[in-house]
Amino acid sequence: MSENAIEISHLTKTYKLYKKPSDRLKEALGLSRKKRYTELNALDDVSFSVRKGETVGIIGTNGSGKSTILKIITGVLSETSGEVKVDGRISALLELGAGFNMEYTGIENVYLNGTMIGFTREEIDAKLADILDFADIGDFVNQPCKTYSSGMFVRLAFAVAINIDPEILIVDEALSVGDVFFQAKCYHKFDEFKRQGKTILFVSHDLGSVSKYCDRVVLLNKGVKMAEGSPKEMVDLYKRLLVHLESGEEEVKEEETADSGVKQPLTGPLPMNPHTLEYGEGQAEIIQVVTMDDSGQITNALEKFRPFAIRMRVRFLADVESPIYAFTVKNLQGTELTGTNTMFEKIDTENRRAGDVTEVTFRQNLNLQGGEYLLSFGCTGYQAGDFHVFHRLYDVLNFTCISTKNTVGFYDMDSEIGVRTISPR
Repeated sequence: MSENAIEISHLTKTYKLYKKPSDRLKEALGLSRKKRYTELNALDDVSFSVRKGETVGIIGTNGSGKSTILKIITGVLSETSGEVKVDGRISALLELGAGFNMEYTGIENVYLNGTMIGFTREEIDAKLADILDFADIGDFVNQPCKTYSSGMFVRLAFAVAINIDPEILIVDEALSVGDVFFQAKCYHKFDEFKRQGKTILFVSHDLGSVSKYCDRVVLLNKGVKMAEGSPKEMVDLYKRLLVHLESGEEEVKEEETADSGVKQPLTGPLPMNPHTLEYGEGQAEIIQVVTMDDSGQITNALEKFRPFAIRMRVRFLADVESPIYAFTVKNLQGTELTGTNTMFEKIDTENRRAGDVTEVTFRQNLNLQGGEYLLSFGCTGYQAGDFHVFHRLYDVLNFTCISTKNTVGFYDMDSEIGVRTISPR
């Protein structure tokens, strides 16, 4: 293992699922020869390695086995079969504060947690000032942890884990703790680890961070390793996986239009908000909404500064003159950030007859900051001079803006900066 810090060979983790607790008890006591459980493979014959000094990301949908792998590597879980070899001292950012005693003070928990990781008291003494400075919780370090706010607690736990000098850092969705200033400190420390040539294994749903920090990425799906490769290749494959397009099938099939005029449920290849607010008078219905990246692939993971498209399909249930098609983007707090419609853009949408299906595509560059956003759609128009809402869908679809660089505010002006010396020192 001269060049590898972590080697994972044919790793499998199987759980037994029982229908009721009594079945588990009967099997434990040997009272039944009948198999009373079903098996679930959280991991199924997974193999990969992490070279020393390399940053490797693990991505995948929920339930793909990402956190299970990290827990087996760190000894929290045991494997069913296979082998894990680790060459180096590990610090893990998994369940922050899991080893803390809430009755102890912050200082006492620093020593307790450091000892559990495998450090001597002298080693912890040498790191104590860095830990307390990083946590920045003031005199509360001398108070019992049960008196801490949740934010103070995770700050201290993170500070202990990140400032103990490991050879291998294991990170599971733990960089976004505390307020924005503390998060900046976390990412700065992460950068410092990379510059020092530490080995990092990184699990995250934040595809921007994965793209920015990782040298190589492993993609998991339902406990199976699908592929590994460069961050861009794996993020693109993951985006296809999110909408079940890994087989290369046609991205969107034309909706069948019914002549009955009966309202059809909204469908599409992307997840829809089950609590969508919708209303309208019924002259039209929005039957499909999607977002697409610059290659035309349907996905709700979009890259900052890249072109992308928003597409809606509308089925008309009555004759309509020059309908207006619209979309709006909100943040998760409900603030409307931007949006447009065909009337603002001076687009001639032509009259529509009952039974027509119209597809409208809005194309633009994505200059929003990295994060999660909600999309709303509408089809409206004027009849006899009066404004009418045919169909509106609020917060029906979400998308993620993948960013490796964020600025201040809601959107990025993508500034070009010039710096020059105009006088001698």
